[in-house]
Amino acid sequence: MVEEGALLWEPTPEVVRDAKVTRYMEWLGRPGDYESLWRWSVDAPAEFWTSVWDYFEVVGERGDGPVISGTMPGVEWFAGSTLNYSANALRRAATEPDRPAVVFRDEAGGRRTLTLGELAEEVARVRTGLAALGVGRGDRVAAYAPNIPETLVAFLATASLGAIWSSCSPDFGAPSVIDRFTQIEPKVLIAVDGYDYNGRRFDRSQVVSDIAAKLPTLVARVRISAPGTEETSGGGEAPGAERPDTNETSGTKAPGTSEMSGTESPGIGETPDGDDPASVGGSRTLSWADLRASAGPLSFEPVPFDHPLWIVYSSGTTGLPKPIVHGHGGIVLEHLKALSFHQDLGEDDTFFWYTTTGWMMWNYLIGGLLVGSTVLLYDGSATYPETGALWRLSAEEGVTYFGTGAPYVIASMKADLAPEGLDRLRGLGSTGSPLPPEGFAWVHEALPDVQLGSFSGGTDVCTGFVGAVPLLPVRAGVIPCSCLGAKVESFDPSGAPVIGEVGELVVTQPMPSMPVMFWNDPDGSRYRESYFADYPGVWRHGDWIKILPDGGCVIYGRSDSTLNRGGVRMGTSEFYRVVERFEEIADSLVIDTGQLGQEGRLLLYVAMIEGSTLSDDLIARLRGDLREALSPRHVPNEIIEVPGIPRTLSGKKLEVPIRKILLGVPPEKAANLDAMANPEVLRHFIPVV
Repeated sequence: MVEEGALLWEPTPEVVRDAKVTRYMEWLGRPGDYESLWRWSVDAPAEFWTSVWDYFEVVGERGDGPVISGTMPGVEWFAGSTLNYSANALRRAATEPDRPAVVFRDEAGGRRTLTLGELAEEVARVRTGLAALGVGRGDRVAAYAPNIPETLVAFLATASLGAIWSSCSPDFGAPSVIDRFTQIEPKVLIAVDGYDYNGRRFDRSQVVSDIAAKLPTLVARVRISAPGTEETSGGGEAPGAERPDTNETSGTKAPGTSEMSGTESPGIGETPDGDDPASVGGSRTLSWADLRASAGPLSFEPVPFDHPLWIVYSSGTTGLPKPIVHGHGGIVLEHLKALSFHQDLGEDDTFFWYTTTGWMMWNYLIGGLLVGSTVLLYDGSATYPETGALWRLSAEEGVTYFGTGAPYVIASMKADLAPEGLDRLRGLGSTGSPLPPEGFAWVHEALPDVQLGSFSGGTDVCTGFVGAVPLLPVRAGVIPCSCLGAKVESFDPSGAPVIGEVGELVVTQPMPSMPVMFWNDPDGSRYRESYFADYPGVWRHGDWIKILPDGGCVIYGRSDSTLNRGGVRMGTSEFYRVVERFEEIADSLVIDTGQLGQEGRLLLYVAMIEGSTLSDDLIARLRGDLREALSPRHVPNEIIEVPGIPRTLSGKKLEVPIRKILLGVPPEKAANLDAMANPEVLRHFIPVV
């Protein structure tokens, strides 16, 4: 056992001297320690966020309105200002076109690179193609695509037009994607027709057709070919494309390789022989090569600070996933601050975070372009062909900051790995779920010179509330600090702040990356109910936190019942929509027993209709449908038949109390029996010792 709070790493004087946050403090003329800087950042938010804009010389017009006005949840930031995310991400392209911008790797060994100049050219081409389809300011572009260069290019092109981006990973099933995309009514769907994972090919062409059929607002569907398939139009290799020397299946190439070329291709809506392309529900179907066929100028639509940049989604615990909208300005400022001051990233760094496009860490990863870093994109399994795959990848690409989910750190620890060749690695990020002290200790035993940064935040703000900074030591199981500009507190049940006790994680001062709105929430009621119903004017996040006297903190996981599988959160309501459509099943309950950075078991309890039993055939069909409708991560470890599902008198399922019982809490302490409609069923959920 590793003692919580044991000292594992301390910054050397050289680390402190060279840290980007130190240079910022010198520029401010505010020498001192991190605690004093953080205190100023939350006590004087207008001054702090103005300094971030000025320090990084954000591309845009500041305007003459107030920096901050109103109170949560109705705060307005930088009134009268205009900017564009893509203009800031590509700001160096004109002056440093040969600077490396993107490196892409896949699990088969394929590699592609893009310089800033090449990235800007591709963005200009796709921007031209989207504009030709009628995409403009405020339109939505949805992507069902993996973490490949085409996805990044499409996002930057969308944002440059002032249009709004939204993406789902292709391992999500059609129902989950439809639940998300139908809410936002996209104009264009960009989708891959297959992907590789864990050494297997997954065909998604039918899923894409099913999704497109449910999106009547589409004017076009853009197809990106799966690896190893031929594109219907266009050709040539990607800029900087490299073929793997080993472990290559004949004919295999990286996703979309043939489309990322400078070769002129047929125009939008044309096939090589001039015939009309296929259509789906009245929309046109074209290839990626078609979309990027025409060269065009790279320009950027100036938009207000809070203009929608992208739509990400909540897990859908209490209904349809909430479409969370973030603004250009808030994300630009927050990611500049977080990536530079907390991750210590800059122009000499290669930044990698293992993620899919369905997790907010993809949005965070590509933010590395804002601070001039090279971003490493990877499409594939973290553990294929072996557990050390990501460590090997990071060594081969000279990664300086490597981020992953806490479960991967634990898996590496349990496999007793000894990562090698990581001479350039300075920082390791861990997020997605809390990392236990043993995980902290393993990192600093295996990589003694690397600073571990455990971060906790959320899709809701697309950043961390609490995390690490190069100025502070690392202690086992402890997150060193609240992030700059984030006034994080722990509230007891009465709403009073507490130190040294576990309470609700709340944020008591606004942050610019808080959502500008939820989509289709015109009066803001759904937004207010999500974060401000418990403590008026205070953001309640839904995590348990203990704040220590020195400013460090410990996160104890979600205080609600969200499923968290491999860093991907998904609500139980999405799960139930799949399970309970089976005629044989009367009711169901799903519980994720994961805790403290360890991925637990996913247990599905089912109550059968009279005359039906839980057969092997039904179990197989349940597993198959859950895999297809949700994702492979959400297939239960065990499916168990019970006589009834515990509910309150008002009919709500007792998800949180049952989870507590499974983790060892006595039923009478985990649930209020008097408030239950059927307390007699609880005994069926008590674990057998």
